[in-house]
This record gives sequence, structure tokens and C-alpha cells, in this order.
Amino acid sequence: MSELTFSESYRTHGFLLEIAGTACPVTKVTGLSEGSTDTIEQPVGGSPVVLKISSGVVKFEPLVIERNMDGSPFDRLFQEWFKDMFALNGPSKGSSVRRNGAVIKLENGQEVLRFAFYEGWVKSSKFADLEAGSTNLFKQTVEIEHNGMERVS
Repeated sequence: MSELTFSESYRTHGFLLEIAGTACPVTKVTGLSEGSTDTIEQPVGGSPVVLKISSGVVKFEPLVIERNMDGSPFDRLFQEWFKDMFALNGPSKGSSVRRNGAVIKLENGQEVLRFAFYEGWVKSSKFADLEAGSTNLFKQTVEIEHNGMERVS
């Protein structure tokens, strides 16, 4: 009889976001999905059986990241990306300003998983509410649409 070996599961707290080769500290990432497809039900004539088949169209969830605003160069990195896309004065480039990136899972400071995303663009950027007397941190939430995500390591 073979013995089962036990490994501790990874924690969710160690990670980085990488945008176009620049590692950016963030506080939260949602939307880590390798894709999904719709299901088409196909009835079989003369039978009570309904087959389920894939639509063949793969969809990807947007990445939603939260980050602390702290005056660092990372504040400027996201600001400039958004400005390139949505210029108030002059021509906007819109979703043509795309960047590749990755969400890197760290465990004890070492990379253990990498989720690469391709052709990402900023869908929205918003900031925390301001509130007198609050001790909350001032955060930015950025939603990134992309054309695919895959676990590469």
C-alpha cells in the first residue's frame, strides 16, 4: 500500500501583478479564470436524452485589481495607461492601447504559479470614496479586459 504525502496548500496572500514586464504591488486580484464556454443543449429526436455540447466560443472574465494609492511610480504607470486610452483633450486610442501581463503567485517569496494574460486594456479605473474621520486606505480599482489568460507555470 502506498503512502499518501501531504503538502500544505498555498495561501492567497502572496502575489504580484506584472504589466508589460513591470512588477506592481497590488492588494487584491479577482477574475483569475482560464476561460469558459457556453453549453448548447441538443435534443435527440425520438429520445428523452438531451446532449450537451460546447458552443466552441471561449470567453474570459476581466481581471479586477485593487491597489493602494501611495504616490509611488506605480500610481503613474496606471494613470498613464488610462490617459493613453482615454485622452480628454485630443485623440483617444481606446482599447488599441494593449499590454500583456501576468498575475504571479508567490509562496514564501518564491514564484509558484504564473497566470499570463494577453492584450489587456483598462476598461475602468475608479477610486475609494473620501470620508472625513475614516482611517480607510485610499485605493484604486482597475478593471482590465483581455484576450485570454492561461496558467503558464
